[in-house]
Amino acid sequence: MQITLIRHLPTEWNRKTLLQGRRDIVISQVSEEVVKGIARNQNVLEELSPFDLVLASTLKRTHQTAQLYGYKCETEGLLDELDFGPFEGIPKAKMIDRYGDTWFENPKELVLGESLKNFEDRIVQFLVKYKEFSTILVFGHGSWIRALLSYAQCGHINNMNKIEVLNNSCHTLVVNSSD
Repeated sequence: MQITLIRHLPTEWNRKTLLQGRRDIVISQVSEEVVKGIARNQNVLEELSPFDLVLASTLKRTHQTAQLYGYKCETEGLLDELDFGPFEGIPKAKMIDRYGDTWFENPKELVLGESLKNFEDRIVQFLVKYKEFSTILVFGHGSWIRALLSYAQCGHINNMNKIEVLNNSCHTLVVNSSD
């Protein structure tokens, strides 16, 4: 299956480097630079379309992004961002100070608002649930996209925090349907 992933457009919390997690934050006012990024990504999406399925998490920022791209999407809770628990609304640097090397080298050991082992299980559940589809477009979140990319490359999510996924970035990968 081919999955194309677009991280939601920037929010004020992104600008302030605050962890959003499950907080239902809306996107910021769309700048000219973001509009240009959408146009570039739409060219890519046009090449990859049609999509069998277009999905977004339960959070507003992914639906707002899909709408600005011109897509209606189905809601899928498995796509929800990692629950950062007490770190939501706090600068990301504070969480990294607390968990240091574990965040980068072995995040599956961590339990924030949810365990990262559970987070990886959601990635696997998603792949199993949608394995019959050939092409999927996902409007998602940074940690979720990084986790999927790590899982697709390595068979686990432990490399997710070594991958950079910017707001409004577009990533396409092919996942073996037997995974």
